[in-house]
Amino acid sequence: MGAPPASRPGRAAAAGAAAGAPAAVGAILGAAVVVIAAIVVTVAAAIPVDVPSVVARASEPALAVYEPFAAARRAMVERQVRARGVADPAVLRALAEVPRHRFVPEALSAAAHADRPLPIGHGQTISQPYVVALMTELLELEPGDRVLEIGTGSGYHAAVLSRVAGEVFTIEIVEPLAERARATLAELGYGNVRVRAGDGYRGWPEKAPFDAVLLTAAPPEIPPPLLDQLAVGGRLVAPVGVELQELTVIAKTASGLDSRKVVPVRFVPMTGEAESRP
Repeated sequence: MGAPPASRPGRAAAAGAAAGAPAAVGAILGAAVVVIAAIVVTVAAAIPVDVPSVVARASEPALAVYEPFAAARRAMVERQVRARGVADPAVLRALAEVPRHRFVPEALSAAAHADRPLPIGHGQTISQPYVVALMTELLELEPGDRVLEIGTGSGYHAAVLSRVAGEVFTIEIVEPLAERARATLAELGYGNVRVRAGDGYRGWPEKAPFDAVLLTAAPPEIPPPLLDQLAVGGRLVAPVGVELQELTVIAKTASGLDSRKVVPVRFVPMTGEAESRP
């Protein structure tokens, strides 16, 4: 029997090319997949979403992984607050971060960012966002400042203050509101806010002096104990009056008190001892 016939060079080359074709196609497809994946990652990174980081900074409360009202808060800050002249970056950031919808009754969550006060029960309200921002800015807070708030209400304003200052001490005369606010603040991780149930007329003397004092209910006149507990160099912001109220800023200096009226406002009256004063 003779030897097998030799293969033609042309057929051998064609066979080699055919054998290498699947590998070449696989390499091309693999490269295409890498390119497509890179494009997807790039596009995804460029799309803003309302999902905050799962890991919160140590100084900030942890939020839910998905936060559906973040866009509503940003719009609230831009259209209602910044547009009206509030410019303090720390204040704007605080209003954009604090979940306002968590401080109103669940039935009103969808209206939480509306440009108006909302009822929170017991004849009390949560102030409109602009008023919260304006009053906070007027305090001229610095990181580390200690703030006394009279009128906790829902706890929302205390939460905003806690993002700008160092510590917040807040007093609420309506005990169910104080308890609810304490629970909400604790649940959301605002560990630098302390809530007390009681009459705020005489302040919180064992924690004085305070760098700032804020009243969210209107007394006929500023309670003297609150001025006594205000540190020299500090500021007090409050609605003052009965029928006609004025948002008032009092700065305490070494030589006395400087007072100015900012804008007419309408707040619930301060109750308790303030009502019995002439």
